[in-house]
Amino acid sequence: MGTALLTDHYELTMLASALRDGSAHRECVFEVFARRLPKERRFGVVGGTGRLLDALVDFRFDADDLEFLRSAGAVDDQTAEWLASYRFSGDIDGYAEGELYFPGSPILTVRGTFAEAVLLETLALSILNHDSAIATAAARMVIAASDRPLIEMGSRRTHEEAAVASARASYLAGFTATSNLEAGRRYGIPTTGTSAHAFTLLHDTEKAAFTGQLAALGVGTTMLVDTYDITAGIRTAIEVAGPQLGAVRIDSGDLGVLAVQARQQLDSLGATSTRIVVSGDLDEYSIAALAVAPVDAYGAGTSVVTGSGAPTAGMVYKLVEVEGRPVAKRSENKASRGGRKTAVRRHRSTGTAVEEVVSLGSPELGEHDRPLQIPLVRAGVRTADAPTLTASRDHLEKALVTLPWEGLSLSAGDPAIPVIFS
Repeated sequence: MGTALLTDHYELTMLASALRDGSAHRECVFEVFARRLPKERRFGVVGGTGRLLDALVDFRFDADDLEFLRSAGAVDDQTAEWLASYRFSGDIDGYAEGELYFPGSPILTVRGTFAEAVLLETLALSILNHDSAIATAAARMVIAASDRPLIEMGSRRTHEEAAVASARASYLAGFTATSNLEAGRRYGIPTTGTSAHAFTLLHDTEKAAFTGQLAALGVGTTMLVDTYDITAGIRTAIEVAGPQLGAVRIDSGDLGVLAVQARQQLDSLGATSTRIVVSGDLDEYSIAALAVAPVDAYGAGTSVVTGSGAPTAGMVYKLVEVEGRPVAKRSENKASRGGRKTAVRRHRSTGTAVEEVVSLGSPELGEHDRPLQIPLVRAGVRTADAPTLTASRDHLEKALVTLPWEGLSLSAGDPAIPVIFS
């Protein structure tokens, strides 16, 4: 079974009605954008584009899908017959995955018949809203961590498929590894992990647990030292593994104070190269608070897979053009801007971004301007040069450097750069 049943019921209602009255085949343009950024965010990160393009390949209605839709009363015979041969044959342009976005940025532009394009709303929004929220939260953690590695370890705090997507989005944002093995298999993300408290509790003594872990994984392993007493745990870990032990992990308590004490103790035992990894409900604020602590790496779980308080990016999928005619929603607080748009980001000669210009036409490009939309799908086929996950990760790293320094702040404030509509 493909991804077609990610379609929402109301999309099929619109499709059936449009097929019946003859409007289904009108050429249309839909856009994905966010009206605002989540609270305390100064930028957003486009995440999930690659997953969306992968899902589009499998967006088909097979016999079992259609039988279910008929039995559920979701489609009539005319609609079911049309869906049986459904293939998206239109064009999609959008911001590259890993690009920064702001309120009103035309993140994705879908062109095709109404019937073909309207069916992609739930597919596009479910992926982009989730992955962009995770990538944005993860990017803020990467900024807070500076050059220290971050490990994504939140699989047990979210839905099993969301865990895989979150690991991918976190890696896009600059995390160095994940504990999620399925993410490693699907996307080639480096995987890593340590033992949990259960392994220590299984053994009669902490020394026995550490000895078993050392025998299986070697001296480069990371030992969890806070099951009982951290000072005793570190002493036992070095006694068992020697001063070349790879790392110790602290998962509870006042991490800043404990990291200082652990560093002093490790150094006194000759384990000057043993790294300190901290975890335990870390978010961007607690990571920033540990900036001066002797921490070598962080493990983030719940906060990253839940968007650190913003689990959705708030993106919408709106019809903006019908057969070349701009259309717009005028509802209070939910208005849209009609017409297919293009976007350009303007920079100073130093490379710092100053504004994003969204236009109905093609704005004149200055020396330091950069067009933001790239072709992703042409005539229903993914473009050959659509960015890879690795390329998108590199793109985001470079894009973050262009933000003015205040745009990287974790405090509430205006978007890092203004969006100008012309």
